[in-house]
Amino acid sequence: MFQEIYIIDCENELVMMLREKFEQEKTFRFKNINPVNLEIALKNIPDLIIVNEQSLNTNVIEICKKIRENEDNSITPVLVVSSDNTEEYKLSIMKNNIEYIISADASNEYMYYTIKNITRLMSVNRTVSPLTALPGNVQIQTELKKRLLRKETFQVLYLDLDNFKAFNDVYGFIKGDEIIKLTARIITKNIHTLEESDVFVGHIGGDDFVAIVDENVDHDEVCQNIIAEFDKEVLKYFNDIDIERGYIEVCNRRGVIEEFPLTSISIGVVVADKKRFSNILEIGEVGAQVKHLAKTTMGSSYAIDRRDNI
Repeated sequence: MFQEIYIIDCENELVMMLREKFEQEKTFRFKNINPVNLEIALKNIPDLIIVNEQSLNTNVIEICKKIRENEDNSITPVLVVSSDNTEEYKLSIMKNNIEYIISADASNEYMYYTIKNITRLMSVNRTVSPLTALPGNVQIQTELKKRLLRKETFQVLYLDLDNFKAFNDVYGFIKGDEIIKLTARIITKNIHTLEESDVFVGHIGGDDFVAIVDENVDHDEVCQNIIAEFDKEVLKYFNDIDIERGYIEVCNRRGVIEEFPLTSISIGVVVADKKRFSNILEIGEVGAQVKHLAKTTMGSSYAIDRRDNI
């Protein structure tokens, strides 16, 4: 994946130096942007914006404000290269939501590693769910592999929502996202409050979540607590009519009205004995099976796979 970096600069010296410094790094692309073309450039979303204060005739803070006011680039990291090293000036930059300031006297090597580290951090952050801020698939797989390598027994909870598509069709995706965030909060609250346990909560994507807990955790109690809290809180997202009748009506593609139960949560628990699984794919397959079993029960429910190693 390419790392596109914009240099806000009236000259070409800095961009030429960086291209030379990153010559062996084929994934990095540096583009010089004249401040007068800033608004046009911000129609794109670069991985990093570097503002070279030394060559600019315009106010750096005003440029930083324009970047932050741009909706598409509100979270794009910005690095200011400045010749003013006073704390007062640095604070004036940082107060405008600018993350990084580097001295114009810094060596090319220092600039190189600063850019490398910022873009590495952004790459890692992209694997985190932007909706729930929970770790995504990369971290989930890493956590499972770590547990397998330790040859320890642990438990994996696979969680997702029932009739969630029907909810989105009736109430819209914005409210759907609110239920996803609610689910994340409930799972995180009930998992991270476990005492003396090495726990992990991840967001696979959509309405799918995973939690990893130690073998000594009472999975029945955890599942029951999550279900009880979810079933209570999710009602706040339905109107009184749907709550009273206990279902929602959705018009399908043929124009026929279908009835769907209110959104519920299903949990499949896999007890991963230290001798049972050799890789994370095996755990995932069993998790899908046991979660499917939980879904055969109407409403929120959970099922547990306790099969011994065969």
